[in-house]
Amino acid sequence: MLIRYGYEITLACTQPTAMVSLLEVHEDRKADLRAPENLHFMPDIPSTTYHDIYGNRCRRFVAPAGELKLWGDATIEESEAPDPVVPDAAEVPVQDLPDDCLVYLLGSRYCETDRLSQFAWDKFGNLAPGWNRVQAICDFVHDHIRFDYMQARATRSAFEALNEQVGVCRDYAHLAVALCRCLNIPARYVNGHLGDIGVPVVDPMDFSAWMEVYLGGRWYTFDPRNNMPRIGRIVIARGRDAADIPLINSFGPHILNAFRVWTYEVSEV
Repeated sequence: MLIRYGYEITLACTQPTAMVSLLEVHEDRKADLRAPENLHFMPDIPSTTYHDIYGNRCRRFVAPAGELKLWGDATIEESEAPDPVVPDAAEVPVQDLPDDCLVYLLGSRYCETDRLSQFAWDKFGNLAPGWNRVQAICDFVHDHIRFDYMQARATRSAFEALNEQVGVCRDYAHLAVALCRCLNIPARYVNGHLGDIGVPVVDPMDFSAWMEVYLGGRWYTFDPRNNMPRIGRIVIARGRDAADIPLINSFGPHILNAFRVWTYEVSEV
């Protein structure tokens, strides 16, 4: 299947402001692009790219005073299969984990393992290790948090989401990530595009957040917000939590004047 995805974001700054964006498809999906991923600035400004410590593609630029529009669009080939479900995938003992997994066991800005550890072990510690324990965490988070865009807050942490019982997709992901880490299961935060393919269409379209969990020697997708296998995930970035991979990191004040995202199936490029 072919999926067209993109975004249009308009920012306003009172003075030239350095920024870093993480808006382009992850390197491990570049080979699947069927129409080039074009990023346009209006007005046109120079930019450079680099890869961060997690392997994400980052773009540096200086937003001019006044309005700046970022517009991106591409078409990618995607499997029609939903996220895999592997009930016999086992947890890997800490001593046997690859070195690069260890960072995803640690607490981070939005995933306070120190404040959630006792709760995690009391709630899930007696369950059999493996896929089904991770799924039990997702089931709990999905049922515990009420989705509400009007209650979104950029500073809400996993511990606060647990207690406030409300949030958006990033809050679901942060809480599930933190609970997995408390149980010594590596978990990382992911953002990207997820269109309403194979499910009822819900507007407005937005970027999505989910998590990947290391089981049985590989990373698997889990989505506590939707809590069902989905078709057509397009990864932009991975990190410990949202603090590592903001869509736009601004080194100065700015105002978001417009925001639009699209992700939908197409029949041809």
